[in-house]
Amino acid sequence: MKKLICPSMMCANFDCLKAEVEALDQAGTDIFHIDIMDGSFVPNFGMGIQDVACIRRLTKKPVDAHLMIDNPGNYVELFAELGADIIYIHPEADVHPARTLDKIRAAGKKAGIAINPGTSVETIRELLPLTDYLMVMTVNPGFAGQKYLDFVNKKIETLVGMKEEFGFNLMVDGAISPQKIEMLSAMGVDGFVLGTSALFGKEESYEVIIPRLKQE
Repeated sequence: MKKLICPSMMCANFDCLKAEVEALDQAGTDIFHIDIMDGSFVPNFGMGIQDVACIRRLTKKPVDAHLMIDNPGNYVELFAELGADIIYIHPEADVHPARTLDKIRAAGKKAGIAINPGTSVETIRELLPLTDYLMVMTVNPGFAGQKYLDFVNKKIETLVGMKEEFGFNLMVDGAISPQKIEMLSAMGVDGFVLGTSALFGKEESYEVIIPRLKQE
């Protein structure tokens, strides 16, 4: 099964963002992952609209926007116009998540749900017919460098069993090491958001690391 490799651009070297994007693109990146945080829904601030515009300009690969913000439905048009191909929302942050997912699709984009470690499958089941990408957070959202939460594996197994019925791509995000990619890919996970556990800050180049991760 093909693995979708999605660098978390929050972990990139911002001293040379253009070179980072170009190197990741050339190495075989499938989707550029951009975390947007508002300091309210999660206790941190992430990347901004200028970062989205910059990365979008530098690559023809898909770009996603992970909206870790309150009331994401108010910002769908903004991120669609910036060129995000996939827009993730957290259902807990939206009064009407079904309407927001419809709005994302109406803008010609792929609709994504991100679910926190403490969010149950049952609470988002009714949204799955509207979902193109479902991203399971394997750490609590907001900060890089956390420890993988093993109890989430049971939820991932459940969602793998629902992929065929609902037709979504199943993604994971949070402390994803090469070993976790191998394990989760074998379980049926499609894509992996990668930060410092597997991709950034290593001695080897992206052109060495990414092809190896796709093979594992």
